[in-house]
Amino acid sequence: MTSPPRLRTDLVARALLRQSGLDGRSAMLLRKGDPDAGGILVVLAGRNGDGVVLSQTRTAEGEAAWLRGTGTTPVPADQIQAYVDRQLKYDPDLWVLEIESSDFSPPFEAILI
Repeated sequence: MTSPPRLRTDLVARALLRQSGLDGRSAMLLRKGDPDAGGILVVLAGRNGDGVVLSQTRTAEGEAAWLRGTGTTPVPADQIQAYVDRQLKYDPDLWVLEIESSDFSPPFEAILI
């Protein structure tokens, strides 16, 4: 079984930012990675600096999904930065997006793992 073709990472990142900003929330690009093959981290940031980091992944069936990299409970900003820094050591091509989310849920369609 072949996996479906994947979109370029820069297109996915821009689409996530645009979709997230439609309802007036802040959505910004913190780090540009490889435009073709980089992975994406999304920081869902609360108003007081805490947040949750989502990491782009795939389900066992090959569908695009998001892993709660820092867990289900929001963590402080320093733990978010430490997580992002660790991931960048493994994959220097990562894109990092930050999206305001008071309830720490993604404002885009997402399968959460």
